[in-house]
Amino acid sequence: MTKIYVAGHRGMVGSAIVRSLQAKQEEGEAIELIIRTHAELDLTDQACVKSFFSDARPDVVILAAAKVGGIHANNTYPAEFIYHNMMMECNVVHQAWAAGVKRLLFLGSSCIYPKFAPQPMREDSLLTGTLEPTNEPYAIAKIAGIKLCESYNRQYGASHGVDYRSVMPTNLYGPNDNFHPENSHVVPALMRRFHEAVAADASEVVIWGSGKPYREFLHVDDMAEAALFVLNLPQAIYEANTLPMLSHINVGTGQEVSIAELAELIAKITDFSGKIVFDSSKPDGTPRKLMDVSRLKNMGWSAKIGLREGLENTYRWYQQASMVRSV
Repeated sequence: MTKIYVAGHRGMVGSAIVRSLQAKQEEGEAIELIIRTHAELDLTDQACVKSFFSDARPDVVILAAAKVGGIHANNTYPAEFIYHNMMMECNVVHQAWAAGVKRLLFLGSSCIYPKFAPQPMREDSLLTGTLEPTNEPYAIAKIAGIKLCESYNRQYGASHGVDYRSVMPTNLYGPNDNFHPENSHVVPALMRRFHEAVAADASEVVIWGSGKPYREFLHVDDMAEAALFVLNLPQAIYEANTLPMLSHINVGTGQEVSIAELAELIAKITDFSGKIVFDSSKPDGTPRKLMDVSRLKNMGWSAKIGLREGLENTYRWYQQASMVRSV
């Protein structure tokens, strides 16, 4: 029986990973899931994390816990974003090592790359330029998480059998996303805005920025499958495709769409027929963010869920969740 602790199981990515692991349990795999709510375990509290690992003794850790948000949230709460994310990473990685955990997977973000990194962004673009200012604190915390894993591998890989890996997903969306009107990412923000515009019979929807930046989007169920694929890769294959100080792996679709095109697609899915207005006085963020996913593809994994299919799936989930909240 393999005991797997999923940190952040209530978040969008963590919940998708839990669903995938539960499906494997139903198929007969010998997996014991370990989960804790924030009320049960504060990952920023070193003593609590130490006690948890001492008692639970997981075999595998998947670190999907993070404080996340869009441009507005990152600009408004920079101290919270860097503090909470770095504390969670340091506590979980170190206490996992102290408790003898050999296998750990850290989930980062594509924002680790420089604002003007060559496109598509390769893993070796890391630390080659200035970050996007609007989410620099969050990005630095995620870079620190990668380097934590690499450092523990370098110091304790041979002596303790430590094998800590990192995956960097592109922009994610899907069930259990954050649809907060101010602190959400672009897909849930647009989906909520168009949904409410239809309900209010509004004639137009105003969107932050020019609509010109390009983004890549990956459905969270694809991300969950990719995460488990990388986690379970034989060590020889993982090491053959990475370097000790360049060990993270990009996860994405390798395809991009402009924010304007995304808005038009979501408008169709939500049945909004009014005017879409772009407010160019608001920040655009990074002009382009496309991941080079050749490293992962060469190891045998590619995304399966198309953008339209994924957005339709997400909108159905949002409608059902909205109905439950209104009851």
